[in-house]
Amino acid sequence: MSNYPKIILKPGKERSLQRFHPWVFSGAIEAVTKELSDGEIVEVYDSSKKYLATGHYQEEGSITVRIFSFTQCEIDEDFWLQKFQRAVNLRKTLGLYENKSINAFRLIHGEGDLMPGLIMDYYDGNVVIQFHSYGMFLLKDTFVNVLKNVLGDKLKSIYNKSETTLSNAIEKEDLKGFLFQANKTEIIVNEYDNQYIVDIEEGQKTGFFIDQRENRKLLEKYCAGKKVLNVFAYTGGFSIAALKGGAELVHSVDSSQKATNLTNKNVMLNFGECDKHQAFAEDAFSFLDKMDNDYDVVVLDPPAFAKHLHLKEKGLKGYRSINNKVIHNIKKGGLLFTFSCSQAISSEDFRTMIFTAAAQAKREVKILHQLSQGADHPINIYHPESEYLKGLVLFVE
Repeated sequence: MSNYPKIILKPGKERSLQRFHPWVFSGAIEAVTKELSDGEIVEVYDSSKKYLATGHYQEEGSITVRIFSFTQCEIDEDFWLQKFQRAVNLRKTLGLYENKSINAFRLIHGEGDLMPGLIMDYYDGNVVIQFHSYGMFLLKDTFVNVLKNVLGDKLKSIYNKSETTLSNAIEKEDLKGFLFQANKTEIIVNEYDNQYIVDIEEGQKTGFFIDQRENRKLLEKYCAGKKVLNVFAYTGGFSIAALKGGAELVHSVDSSQKATNLTNKNVMLNFGECDKHQAFAEDAFSFLDKMDNDYDVVVLDPPAFAKHLHLKEKGLKGYRSINNKVIHNIKKGGLLFTFSCSQAISSEDFRTMIFTAAAQAKREVKILHQLSQGADHPINIYHPESEYLKGLVLFVE
């Protein structure tokens, strides 16, 4: 018999947990056995008092419990050690852990590894953590010990980068900084022998968009002798891949001057002085408004236009607008690599949006590839929301 507080669900509300979905919403709860505090470990029971799952209680938002176990057990350091070891074993299976040409990958992927609220990225032995739930944040010292155990001599540092992902109620100084072995905050990583400078302190997310690794590799194959436009370029991941693939010309566009500067540094790092590349610190929509029809390949990798379900229609409108501009203006026989990282927008929503954008542009369009996040960002089959990255490669006649 455990001592964890119990949450009792309303009749019929247990079905999603019986299907191993890792979220419990506030409207499903009938009663609790004690007053709960944010981040507390709780057990969830159905209306007949049968155990269902264990997770972290969350005070804010519609998701009240984030489930990390469907087996009743003691939640101690050994429990987390076993979970982390399974996550590392998966990355070993993917050939990432000992790969000399790739030393940046996702180590822990929230719901995909049945650890909701926890993201960890691995940059050449430096682990960057983002806590998305207070329950996971409370375990930070445990996770430091577990990472030391699992990674051993490979572990160089652990950096907490959660100032944008947790409530302002938590003191800011606890949300940003090294938890183990203070190290430099700019790291050079390898990805299929391309090199990238990753700013783990000031960069977006954990510093780099590792989830696009395989899609960048695919882009290389299509760029020989081509003129390429990379919109929402951030620090130039797709631009480096295009240049590596032999592009004749690459233009990188991002509204952030800091990101644009880092793109130029990445180009210099890989190619030295390069007259084939030019970066523009400019609003993407403004740039596309004056885009000519001289580009053979265009990459559209915008930020999430719909971070929440209530913003879905507004987000779809934004995606439709930029895709329409590109499809309308891209060179005949051109390729468009287009993406959405909005969890609220499904693959079906995304394809329907592209259909509308193409029809409005009155161009003949074929789908060549359907893309998603890298395998180190595993999709929990019981949690379709974890398939957040959608991508298509389109041939525009």
